[in-house]
Amino acid sequence: MDLDDEDLKTLTTVTNDFEGSAIVSALEAEGIRARAVGGYTAGFRAEAPGSVSVIVAEADLERAKKVLDELRRHGAEVDWSQVDVDRPEDVA
Repeated sequence: MDLDDEDLKTLTTVTNDFEGSAIVSALEAEGIRARAVGGYTAGFRAEAPGSVSVIVAEADLERAKKVLDELRRHGAEVDWSQVDVDRPEDVA
């Protein structure tokens, strides 16, 4: 069954497509069907800010909230000052 066939609920709203896609991937890894919508307008550079909503089937909403809470709690534990993100080489 496709998400289009179900009652959909917004799980969360974020400011960019990258974060929305990461949340969708984490939910799908837990067997929860999800979709990020609004990505085309979130990256638009104008005075009005855009957003990306992550939507799930209403039947999956409570489980999705738990997964999102765990994802955010785990992500907050990352000390990004200790992560090697590899600096680009200087271009001559």
